[in-house]
Amino acid sequence: MSKSSPLPHVAAAGRSRLLRTVALLSILSAVTGCSAVDRLSQIGETPKLNAIENPTAQPGYKPVSMPMPKPETVSYNPNSLWRNGSRSFFKDQRAHQIGDLLTVTVNITDQANFANETVRNRTGKEDSGITDFIGAQTITQAHKILPGRILTTDSTSQYDGKGTIQRQESLQTNVAAVVTQVLPNGNLVVEGKQEIRVNYEMRELIVAGIVRPEDIQSDNTIDSSKIAQARISYGGRGQISDFQQPRYGQQVMDVLLPF
Repeated sequence: MSKSSPLPHVAAAGRSRLLRTVALLSILSAVTGCSAVDRLSQIGETPKLNAIENPTAQPGYKPVSMPMPKPETVSYNPNSLWRNGSRSFFKDQRAHQIGDLLTVTVNITDQANFANETVRNRTGKEDSGITDFIGAQTITQAHKILPGRILTTDSTSQYDGKGTIQRQESLQTNVAAVVTQVLPNGNLVVEGKQEIRVNYEMRELIVAGIVRPEDIQSDNTIDSSKIAQARISYGGRGQISDFQQPRYGQQVMDVLLPF
């Protein structure tokens, strides 16, 4: 009686692997298809600037909610040109209400050096046995009956870990921001976005956070170090950025591969 050939099973396994590969490629194509089509449609063209839009109308925008002190009642003195709470006798030209503009001076100089080392060594040894038991050495062939070493163990552990971090970052630029919200205590929520296109490369700077009106200088500028909850982003997109980024397939393999 002849045995069945394993070739049909091998072919079925091959077809199964092929179907799984095709399904995976289909999923990847569906995910990156829209992006690839957009990039292909922009070949030979400069990156397009985004339209100026209302920041509060953007998807995902949420008003800022912070702990507020009790509101103070503004009092007016009769026969007086001065009002309590005013910062100047004349009109203040600094930003103070929704829609006003102010200039944010981004000045970031960050430098950090860390060096850590951990060394750990441990050695252990256990040895036990029976060499003489009630005059057993006088008995002939006693060494064949009594065990020599019942338990003998040796262990050695050694660990050496080193870590070094060297970082130096510097960013100096200016960006105009708009007041999008006035908090109950008078603090201002600002947000600014700047796009610069040079040839086929787009540079984008985003600044957002909360500022105190008292920290705004007389020339209507404020330093980025005085912005609370600051969110500063500086990056780019275009042909140079594309070449600096690894391909989608390589990024997927870096995430999935365990080695």
